[in-house]
Amino acid sequence: MGILVVGTVAFDSVKTPEGEARDAIGGSATYFSAAARFYAPVDVIAVVGNDFPLDSLDFLRERQVDISGLEIKEGKTFRWAGEYAANMNDRRTTDTQLNVLSGFRPVLADRHREHDHVFLANLDPDVQHEVLSQSGGPGRPGIVACDTMDFWIDGKRASLLSMLNRVDVLIINDGEARQLVDDYNLVRAAERILDLGPRAVVVKKGEHGATLCTRDIWFAVPSYPVSSVIDPTGAGDTFAGGFMGYLARSGDTGVDGLKRAMVHGSVMASFNVEDFSVRRLASLTENEISDRHDRFLEMITP
Repeated sequence: MGILVVGTVAFDSVKTPEGEARDAIGGSATYFSAAARFYAPVDVIAVVGNDFPLDSLDFLRERQVDISGLEIKEGKTFRWAGEYAANMNDRRTTDTQLNVLSGFRPVLADRHREHDHVFLANLDPDVQHEVLSQSGGPGRPGIVACDTMDFWIDGKRASLLSMLNRVDVLIINDGEARQLVDDYNLVRAAERILDLGPRAVVVKKGEHGATLCTRDIWFAVPSYPVSSVIDPTGAGDTFAGGFMGYLARSGDTGVDGLKRAMVHGSVMASFNVEDFSVRRLASLTENEISDRHDRFLEMITP
């Protein structure tokens, strides 16, 4: 089964203690697809300006990613800039330019509506609603998952809460989980998020791994130890790509499938942080993924 991802394709300018990259290829849909393509076919819905070099996405098209749903509009592509602190966990946004992303209203083709697995990357929840209205919602054979951020939690809370009642899984970082339900205790926060509608919540905690919460179980995975962290940008979307990719490939969307998907998400995210932009993901091989997955299992299995 394939995956539909609706998100951003963008230019990122990033500064970390390890260096700097300007106008590098980024965006939630890009990172997600770069990971998920190793597991299942991916259809991308996004928008770019006519300044975007489409050949920079050739590495996606060469393997299971269909970018024909990438809308090209007159104008400039979405741009984001940020700077990371020495601990690589704290990030400061220094510039955001929506450009053609402003007013983006995705229209799904018939083939997009056929996907059982849908990932709604970090976008305006009104846009996420529109996608779900075109593609369906919970109850399909696969999984509908979404991401969000503090900007939407504060600025479009009502729309976001309504949207959460239409998805199966919320993938969110720890700070945003606390913010969403106004509870600093992550255990209570995750349980309260379940009351909003999703049947599962994945809380990302950066270098401290990720936690899965459902009505029945708690499950946690550490982050894979990486000796040289260059750029954490996109790690959360890469995690989601591995997570959703495994679910689509395996067809197992039960609790055991979600647990195994957590491992695959962590493995893929560990590669992403080893270089700026999607460089490491673009050069990644199946053998490298398989080897790190085996090492990860050895690390977490008694």
